[in-house]
Amino acid sequence: MDLDVVFLGTSGSAPTAKRATSATLIRRGGDRILIDCGEGTQRQLLRSDVGLIDLEEIFLTHFHADHYLGLPGMLKTFALRGREVPLTLYGPSGLRDLLAALRRVFGNLTYPVETVEIGPGDVLARGDYEIRAFAVDHRTQALGYLIAEATRPGRFDVATADTLGVPPGRERGALQRGESVTLTSGEIVHPEQVLGVERPARSIALTGDTAPAATVVAAAEGVDLLVHEATFCGDELPRARETGHSTAGQAAVVAREAGVKMLALTHVSSRYFGREAGDEARQLFANTVVPADFDIIEIPYSERGEPTLVHRGARPRRSPTDAPAPDA
Repeated sequence: MDLDVVFLGTSGSAPTAKRATSATLIRRGGDRILIDCGEGTQRQLLRSDVGLIDLEEIFLTHFHADHYLGLPGMLKTFALRGREVPLTLYGPSGLRDLLAALRRVFGNLTYPVETVEIGPGDVLARGDYEIRAFAVDHRTQALGYLIAEATRPGRFDVATADTLGVPPGRERGALQRGESVTLTSGEIVHPEQVLGVERPARSIALTGDTAPAATVVAAAEGVDLLVHEATFCGDELPRARETGHSTAGQAAVVAREAGVKMLALTHVSSRYFGREAGDEARQLFANTVVPADFDIIEIPYSERGEPTLVHRGARPRRSPTDAPAPDA
């Protein structure tokens, strides 16, 4: 099951020539989950190899304009294409009021839109994974999101199954799903007899905008990837405190305390290129990257390797002036 993160918008509060405002796409198997929808998100999708797919779920971290201004245009475009598939929007308290206000912009739609207001601690079950909302610190109603897979069963021991007389086929499939089976002899075989130790699952935590917070450390404990804002560097620490944002160094401390595998810094202010944030953070947390728009981070199962940054992995259509953003 493939799992990756596509960075569609990595700028701070305003877009730059090379970075759009906040938008991050999680792809897991056939599922597509958009976190935030800043100005121009639909164009970013069209410029990538993802395309403007009929997203079924969009999650907003909070209601500052750089995180939702792309929503009216995207909803209208879906309608112009004659979409009928329902869309669900998730976000903190106030989401329904926001959508009601935006209706004056996008008008009537050809498909239903449901709004679901959630809060810290809420869990949305998605079969073999969950989406959990957690508290952040941004001086407004704001959430982070954790995508966490269920722990996987251990490897199936074929030799032991043969010894126990478990025939190939549905019985072995049931044992791999964690179900006990009864053999024709009447003997009962339990999963723990033929399965090794449980294998670790994968997880991603995305903060949206936040000052460094203990709630983020707790939510991100041990995740494969922490996507944390780094609006400022240390030279603007007072400004970061005043606005409820983080410096790159503060994000690195959160990653270190949470014991994450990789830290990705986003929401980079236009006063920086990205390299400065990466250099500052790596002094405190070595495995830090600063993705540019259209970069991808692939997250394999632990036995297959570590999270990997793929520069321009979404392969946008290039123009002569569309060079990669400076990165760290």
